[in-house]
Amino acid sequence: MRHLVRHCRAVLAAATVVTLAVAASPAAAQRGTPPGRAARRGPLLFVSNEGGNSLTVLDARAPHAVVATIPVGTRPRGMALAPDGRRVYVALGKDDAVAVVDVATLAVVDTIPVGQDPEQVAISPDGRTLYVSNEETSGATAVDVATKTRRFSASVGEEPEGVAVLPDGSKLYVTGESSHSVTVIDAASGRVLRSFDVGARPRWIAFSRDGRRAYVTSETGGSLSIVNTQADSVIGVVQIGDSTRPVGVVPSRDGRTLYVALGRAHAVAFVNLARRAVTTRVTVGERPWGIALSPDGTRLFTADGRAGAVSVLDPRRHKVVARVPVGERPYGVLYVPR
Repeated sequence: MRHLVRHCRAVLAAATVVTLAVAASPAAAQRGTPPGRAARRGPLLFVSNEGGNSLTVLDARAPHAVVATIPVGTRPRGMALAPDGRRVYVALGKDDAVAVVDVATLAVVDTIPVGQDPEQVAISPDGRTLYVSNEETSGATAVDVATKTRRFSASVGEEPEGVAVLPDGSKLYVTGESSHSVTVIDAASGRVLRSFDVGARPRWIAFSRDGRRAYVTSETGGSLSIVNTQADSVIGVVQIGDSTRPVGVVPSRDGRTLYVALGRAHAVAFVNLARRAVTTRVTVGERPWGIALSPDGTRLFTADGRAGAVSVLDPRRHKVVARVPVGERPYGVLYVPR
C-alpha cells in the first residue's frame, strides 16, 4: 500500500511540474522573458513597437507565435541586422541611441549613442560601422560599433528618415522628407557626394541585389523613384496612385518585383519593374509601414502600425495568410534567419 501511495504522489508531482511549465511559457513571453531554447529554434521576426517601447519577437514560421517581448528604450523604429546575424540594432528616437539586442538570448546587451533623434539605422557590410538618420538635426551620423566613437556627422536634407548603405559599403543614401531629396554620402569619409530630388516626402530606400539600382518611396507623392547608383540620378518613376502612401519597400528574390507598403491605403502594392507599373494590390491591416521578405521569397511581413499587428502574406497567391497581434504602433519588421 505504501508503495502505491508513493507512486501516486510521484505521478501527481510530475503532472504538476508539467502543468506549471506549460502555463509559465506565455506569461514569460509577456514579461519579456524568452521561453526555453526549443521554442526559439528557427527563423525569427523582430517587430519594433514605436508606441510600446519594445520589440516583439515572433517565430517566423506558422503559426507565428510570440517568442518574446523585449523592452528596449523609448520610441524604437528602424532596425538592422549585423552581417553575422548575431545582433539586432534598434534606433531609439527619444533616447538618442541605438539598442543592441543579442539574437541568442533575446536581451539588450548594450546601447550606443548616435546623436539626436535617430529614425532609421543601417550597418556597414563588415559590421564595424552604424549609420543613422538624425531627424531633428537634418543629419546623418556614423559610429564605430566597437568603440562607440563618432566617425562623422554629415548634413543632409530636412527631416531625414530612410538610411541605407550600398551592398559594397561605398556609399550611404539618406532621404529628406521635407526637402523631397536624397543625399548621397561617402560611407568612409562622410563627404557629401551629391543630392538629388525625388517625389514628395521620400521615406524608405531599398537596393537591387547587385547594388546598381536604388528604390525610393515617396509617401505624399504616391510614387516610387528608380535610381541609377553609378550616376546617382533618377532614371524612372512608378506612379503608384494619388490615394496611396508608399512607405516601406523590399525587392522580390528574383529582383523583378518590388513590394511596397502603402501606409494609409492599408495595402501592399506589387510593382513590376520591367513594366514599371503596379500589377497587384493586397489589403492588409491599418497603416502598414515596415515590410520584410523571407529569404526564400515565400512570405511577406508588414508592420501594421494602427492595427497593432503584423500581416503575413503569401506573395505567390496574393493573399494574407495570418495576422498576428504585437505591441503598440509597430513600425518596422526585420527577418532574422537562424
